Amino acid sequence: MRKTFFPSVKEVVLVIGITVLFLILTGICIGFRPEHFLMTGLFLVLFFAGKTTRKLAVALLPFIVFAISYDWMRVYPNYEVNPIDVKGLYEAEKSLFGLSVNGTTLIPCEYFALNHCSVADFFAGVFYLCWVPVPIAFGLWLYLKGDRKVYLRFAMVFLLVNLIGFAGYYIHPAAPPWYAMNYGFEPMLDTPGNVAGLGRFDELMGCSIFNSIYGRNANVFAAVPSLHAAYMVVALAYAIMDRCKKWLIALFAFIMVGIWWTAVYSGHHYLIDVILGISCALLGILVFEKGLMKWGAFKLFYERYGRYIKL
Repeated sequence: MRKTFFPSVKEVVLVIGITVLFLILTGICIGFRPEHFLMTGLFLVLFFAGKTTRKLAVALLPFIVFAISYDWMRVYPNYEVNPIDVKGLYEAEKSLFGLSVNGTTLIPCEYFALNHCSVADFFAGVFYLCWVPVPIAFGLWLYLKGDRKVYLRFAMVFLLVNLIGFAGYYIHPAAPPWYAMNYGFEPMLDTPGNVAGLGRFDELMGCSIFNSIYGRNANVFAAVPSLHAAYMVVALAYAIMDRCKKWLIALFAFIMVGIWWTAVYSGHHYLIDVILGISCALLGILVFEKGLMKWGAFKLFYERYGRYIKL
């Protein structure tokens, strides 16, 4: 009974040791927030509650690593590695996608800031609320329905795409459109997060959903590539690979395009960012499926990981 229900001593020592180390480093380097304890507590409850929940806790590790990696960018901000691009990206967007309005060339974000409506504001908020929850819900659905092979590929590609995107943040720190529109082209490192056009959704609904989200932004100078644009590309790709129902594939495609549109409509991303985000997702899928899965050491790790989470 002990072998099937309880984790081994090695597993207990490893999990407790990593958890304590995570909390110590987080407290020293970042400072605690309620979500750190919530995430840690949830993982430990799942891990020790039983065999089934323990496998789920381990299966969720790619998403946990993603969350920790994003949070830990606070330790060494990207603008300390390379200079921030504010004007160059703005001018490139205007050159490539500028719209002529009454003799003035506007970037698409500027056009939407002047031309918006309540219906569009509502759908923009709904689409942007889907960008992380829908892919994670899709992953959980794959896992719970027993399609562990596709789940693991999806989860690991999701993590890989994020790591590629985070690398892009450090290679080319860039300000979002709302920054250039509100502050001009001079970088100010203490600039707080901004809801931009998504604030209209909060006003429309009488809530502060996006204010609370963007108030916790780890770094406002991380617009390139747009990972908002990337996530649903990954979800759609693996929904197709899993031969999901046509209605689900169509829904994912609709949400994906909606998020792309919202990124620009809300002033959070340039079209350039969106295109690079899509490219980031496709690159991650290609590198994983055609590269890592053919590399012996990684394939061995993948197979062992898969065996552990398989019921």
